[in-house]
Amino acid sequence: MLNSKTQSGEDSLNLSQAETDALFAVVSEQLGLNTFNPDDQDLLKQMIESMGDSRGMVRLSFAEALGKIGKPAAPLLMEAVANHPNPVVRRASTKTLTLIADPIAIPTLVKALLNDEDTVVKASSVGALAKIGKAAVPALLKILASSEYPESAKGYAVWALGFIGAEAKEYLYQEINSDSPEVRAAVVGAIAKIAEEGAFNILVNALTDQSAIVRCEAAAALGSLTYRPAIHNLIELLDHADWETRKAAALALMKIGDGAALEPLQAALTKEGEAGVQAVFQLAISQIERQLEEDAWE
Repeated sequence: MLNSKTQSGEDSLNLSQAETDALFAVVSEQLGLNTFNPDDQDLLKQMIESMGDSRGMVRLSFAEALGKIGKPAAPLLMEAVANHPNPVVRRASTKTLTLIADPIAIPTLVKALLNDEDTVVKASSVGALAKIGKAAVPALLKILASSEYPESAKGYAVWALGFIGAEAKEYLYQEINSDSPEVRAAVVGAIAKIAEEGAFNILVNALTDQSAIVRCEAAAALGSLTYRPAIHNLIELLDHADWETRKAAALALMKIGDGAALEPLQAALTKEGEAGVQAVFQLAISQIERQLEEDAWE
C-alpha cells in the first residue's frame, strides 16, 4: 500500500505530500498502460481525497486523471460532493464531474447548487449541469418554476440553460408557454442562443407576453441579435403602458441601428413622461444618427 496508515476510518485516506505524489505516479502509469482498475474503490477514494491537497497543480492532476477514468468514478465523486467536510474536495469533485458529464450526477449537483454553503461549489455544480446538457434541462427548469429557491440559484439555472442552448430546444419550445414568468423569461434568454427561424419567431411573439420581464428579455435578445424583421414589433412597444418595456424596446432598436426607428423614437420621446426612459430614447436617437452618418461615409 502507498499509505502507511492501515487503520480503518478516514485517517487511512490521509496521505502525506510524498505519498500523494507517489500515488499519482502509480495512477498515471496505470492509465498510460491502460492497466488501471476502475473497480478499485479504495484507490478511487484516495484519489478523491488527494484533491484536498494544498497544491493546486496536484488537485488539477488528480481531477484530470479521474476525468479520464470517467463514469466508474462518478458515484464516489457524487458522495464527496454531497458529504465531504472539506470544501476544497467538494469543489474539485464538482469540477471533475464537469469533465465526466454523467447524467447520473444531476440530483447530486442540483442539491449542491441549492444547499451547499460554498459559493464555488454552487458555481461548479451548475457548470457541471450545463456540461451534462440536455438531460439536465428539466431539473434546471424546475428550479426556475419553484417559489422556494433563491434568486441566486435561479440566476445560475438561467446561465446553464443559455450555455446548453440549441441542445435544449426540445424542452425550451415546450416551456415557452409555462405558467411561470421566470421560466418563460429564462426560456427566451436561452432560445436567443438558437440561430434558427423558429427561435426568432418565438422571440418576436414574446414581445407581447403579459409579463414585463419576458417582454424585456425578448427585446434585449432581438437587439443583441440585431434582428431587423423585429423592428416594427419593437417600435410598437415604444407606446407600451409599462415603462420598462418602452425602455427595453428603445435599447433594442438602438442596437439594431436601423434608420426606420428614428422617427418613431423621436415621436415617442415627445410623449414620454419617465425621465429615465427619456434619457434612453435620446441615447438611442443619437446612436442611430451617428451610425447612419458613419455608414454614409463608407
